[in-house]
Amino acid sequence: MAPLPPRLVIFDMDDVLVRYDPDARRAAMGALAGLKAADVERLVWDSGIEDAGDMGALSSDGYLDEVSRALGVPFGRREWLKTRRMSMQLDGETAMLARRVGERAKIALLTNNGYLMREHFDVLVPELRAVFGEAMHVAAEFGTKKPDPDIYRRLAALHGASPSEAMMIDDKPGHVAGARTAGLEGHVFTGIDGLLRRLTALRLI
Repeated sequence: MAPLPPRLVIFDMDDVLVRYDPDARRAAMGALAGLKAADVERLVWDSGIEDAGDMGALSSDGYLDEVSRALGVPFGRREWLKTRRMSMQLDGETAMLARRVGERAKIALLTNNGYLMREHFDVLVPELRAVFGEAMHVAAEFGTKKPDPDIYRRLAALHGASPSEAMMIDDKPGHVAGARTAGLEGHVFTGIDGLLRRLTALRLI
């Protein structure tokens, strides 16, 4: 007998459901302070501020305060939203595919992002809210981030599934490896065609 298809399918956001250009984002942030993208990467990403935000160690205001100090200029919600929005473009094909999967299984979104993203999902990606409803999650909610196996187990439990009943779709092989360690099915997203084949094989579409 063929195995049952997953009851819960979890989609990553950046570079799966959304085309994301972090270099463009860092360049836009740098332009506010007369800095280069590489400077922003060093001051915000390499310094651990971005990770701390993603893992929930910083509140939204705490994250913005840390970035403001690092850049040497005020950086509030308006600046965050502007620089984040210009680096994102919805992938309509993948979003439509997620909607189709949602007709046969529960679906959820899990992104390595902080509380600011949770606050602004409806502004940045209203099309995804229409697909996923309330099942849109940032890593900060769990106090950790992908690829920690615990985040996948806890998200599955939150949606009433055991790890063996869930699947993670992510563009980063390490994140998929973490999901598999937690007991989930995993798929490394490299394009719509490969995902279509995998979902078809699992009888999810």
